Amino acid sequence: MTAAPVTRVPPDPVAAPRPEGAGLTHRGRVRARNEDAILTDPGGLLWAVADGMGGHGHGDVASEIVVDCLAAIPDADALAAPLPILLAALLRANALVRARARDLGGGAMGATVVALVVARAVAHLAWAGDSRGYLLRAGRLRLLTRDHTVVQDMVEAGEILPDQAALHPESHVVTRAVGGADDLDVETAEEPLLPGDWLLLCSDGLTLCLDDGRLLLALAESPSPEEACRRLLVEALEAGAPDNVSAIAVRLGAP
Repeated sequence: MTAAPVTRVPPDPVAAPRPEGAGLTHRGRVRARNEDAILTDPGGLLWAVADGMGGHGHGDVASEIVVDCLAAIPDADALAAPLPILLAALLRANALVRARARDLGGGAMGATVVALVVARAVAHLAWAGDSRGYLLRAGRLRLLTRDHTVVQDMVEAGEILPDQAALHPESHVVTRAVGGADDLDVETAEEPLLPGDWLLLCSDGLTLCLDDGRLLLALAESPSPEEACRRLLVEALEAGAPDNVSAIAVRLGAP
């Protein structure tokens, strides 16, 4: 006798924490225009901060090109292969920024960037320059990215102490940027996420004004990502905001 076929229904997969976020950007109190650009995703998937290099000219053009290339990523591709897709978008942005610089007369033009895909309860980050990504978990703020700057290289080589870096005269000289060279070296990282985690993406205009303790409090004491971004911006402006300021806050909620 042949046994009757049996239909088995697989159990539901464990639901991932649901990301929700917000972002704000401001020209600050000194700069004449805002050369930062941000990308926020209502679907909770893709986020980015790009900081145009104002000293090189057309920084706003460079940052917009970076954000446009990232915004063009299809959701399905970002979910399927987050880091390769981010890398491909940033390499395309690098080529476009280089081409635009040539069209505008050949001067230097570039932008730093930090980009984030939240997929299957994992944060996938790609960055170049000194725009940063942080994780707040259980009252502890941790830097997920590494600055690509002259002073960070000096710290890692043991030439200066970490607390001397911010005061060094070359503290804002970056060693990598989109558009800075024909070949872009993008660094990546992945971090598993838990419900209740916060992620913060920001330009160096924010960290120039606020130390880690104030970043932590702004996230931990805010009832929503919108309020966290508003508080971070207000505090940076109160501290003088000599540069453009951008912040994106993403909170991982219940599954």
